[in-house]
Amino acid sequence: MQDWNPALYLRFANERTRPAAELLARVPALQPARRLHIVDLGCGPGNSTELLVERFPDADVLGIDNSEAMLETARKQLPQARFEAGDIASWAPAQGTSAPDLIYANASLQWVGGHETLIPRLLSLLAPGGVLAVQMPDNRQEATHRLMREVACEPQFALHIGNADKVRTDILPIAAYYDLLAAPANEASSVDVWHTIYQHPMDSAAAIVQWLRGTGLKPFVEGLPGELQAEFLTEYERRIDAAYPERTDGKRLLAFPRLFMVAQRKS
Repeated sequence: MQDWNPALYLRFANERTRPAAELLARVPALQPARRLHIVDLGCGPGNSTELLVERFPDADVLGIDNSEAMLETARKQLPQARFEAGDIASWAPAQGTSAPDLIYANASLQWVGGHETLIPRLLSLLAPGGVLAVQMPDNRQEATHRLMREVACEPQFALHIGNADKVRTDILPIAAYYDLLAAPANEASSVDVWHTIYQHPMDSAAAIVQWLRGTGLKPFVEGLPGELQAEFLTEYERRIDAAYPERTDGKRLLAFPRLFMVAQRKS
């Protein structure tokens, strides 16, 4: 997959940062005997990392991402934090460093498979009393994402995209995440899981498409030749226009489900 576009991602920064703030609000107080060590796993352009720095101004905050463009933006935005390239699927604290007191993953783990092993592994990397906080979009069955796959199945696009169902795998049911975290072997002292369905007023169908171009549409569109990219986006917007009708104020209401989990490891 091609690198991410920070400017496109941040076009809807307020909407993207709101769930990050609400996730952080549910993280309990952290009081280790040493300096706090916090990891923002999948930090993107640093909008979520900024929240961590504001809440924990004396902590050692490390952002991890696999996009150099995102990391470059984050470094410029937050020189007081550290940022490193890394793969979420295999990430672990560097040898000789302290175990994290908080692993925070906002809208990143949905791009990584194998959650049955990933989630318990991340919990196990925490220091005693440490917290794992995760937020993921749970919108694969929403019209926005169903229509992506439908358009991608049209013959002219399928030739380049392949199996649209494999572009992004589904996440687990919320109860499965509770069971993974609450299993006695994982040594969690508390587990909190919840769903929120945000309702974002959008100016137009085109605005919804612009939102998705920064995230979910990216793997569908980027592999298409230029003329097919335009055709794909035109057809996708036509279907979005029908799926999200105007409300009484002329805006479109974009339903956006998100799944949250916060688990604290035993002290």
